[in-house]
Amino acid sequence: MFASERLKGIDVFVCVTQAGSFKAAAEKMHLTGSAISKSIARLESRLGTRLFERTTRRLALTDAGTAFYRTCTGVLADLEEAELALQAEVSEPRGRVRIDLPGAFGRARVLPILLRWLEEHPGLIPHITFSDGFIEPFQEGVDVQVRIGGVDTWPDTVGQRLLGREWHVLCAAPGYLARRGTPLTERDLDDHQCIAYGWVDGTVSPWTFAGDSTGTTLRRHVPARLVVGNGEGLLMAALAGSGIAQLPSWLIQQQLADGTLVEVLPHLASEGLPIHLAWLKSRQALPRVSALLQVLAAELTAR
Repeated sequence: MFASERLKGIDVFVCVTQAGSFKAAAEKMHLTGSAISKSIARLESRLGTRLFERTTRRLALTDAGTAFYRTCTGVLADLEEAELALQAEVSEPRGRVRIDLPGAFGRARVLPILLRWLEEHPGLIPHITFSDGFIEPFQEGVDVQVRIGGVDTWPDTVGQRLLGREWHVLCAAPGYLARRGTPLTERDLDDHQCIAYGWVDGTVSPWTFAGDSTGTTLRRHVPARLVVGNGEGLLMAALAGSGIAQLPSWLIQQQLADGTLVEVLPHLASEGLPIHLAWLKSRQALPRVSALLQVLAAELTAR
C-alpha cells in the first residue's frame, strides 16, 4: 500500500469523531452524508476492524476506534506543526505537547519551570498530568516525562537522561525538638516519634542512612508513631510537630531555609532514587519536544 493510500479517510474519521455524527461531519466538510458513510466504510474495510458502534440514537467509538483516533490526531497535529514551521520559516515550538510528571516532585519543582517557560511560547498547547508509576510514552501518547526511580532498563523507543538523584534528609519542626530534644546518634531515634512512609497493603518503607566512607547506604526500619502514604502528607505531619521524618531535600528546601523545619543527624543524610528525563525518540525532532527537553534538562540538572 502506498503511503498516500494510508491517509485516505483519516480526515473524515477524525471529523466524524469530533462532530459526533455523520450528518454533522458532512455539513462541516461540505460533503454528502453518503460520501461520509462510504469513506468510513472503506477505512474500516482497509483496517479490518469496526471504528464506530452505530445505533439509531448515537454514534460511539469502539475500543479500536478510540486507539486509532488518538494516533490520527497525533499525526495530524504533527503535520499541522510541520506546515506552520515551513510557512513561518522558524522553529518556534507550537502545537499540543503531553507532559507527565511525578506527583509531589512535579508540583514542587517541575511545574513552576513549565509555567514560566510556557509564557514565552504562546503557540504551545500543553497537557500536563501527574502520576507516580512508569508511563510507557507511546501507549499513553506522552511526549516527555520526568520520573523518580522506575524501571532499570528503558524501552528502545525511549530516550532518557539522568538528571541527578534525590537526597534524603532527616528533619523535624523546632517545636518538636524543643519538647523531645535533638537526637545525636542513629540509636537515639528509637526514643523519638518517627513519621514513616507506608503503602495501602500495610508495608512501611525503611529509612536509609549514609554508611561508611565507601558510600554504602544502610536501610533500617524505625519505630514509627505515624505512617503516611504520601510525601506531601509526611511534610505536613513534620511541620505540625508530629515527629521526625525522612524527606527528599527538594521537598523541604523552602522549609529548611525559613526555619519551619530543622535538619537533624546531617551525617546520616543519604542518596536516594535517580531522577530521569524521558521522551519518545520518534518525536524528539519536533520543535515543541526538543525545546521542552532543553529547558527541563538545563533547569532540573542545575537544582
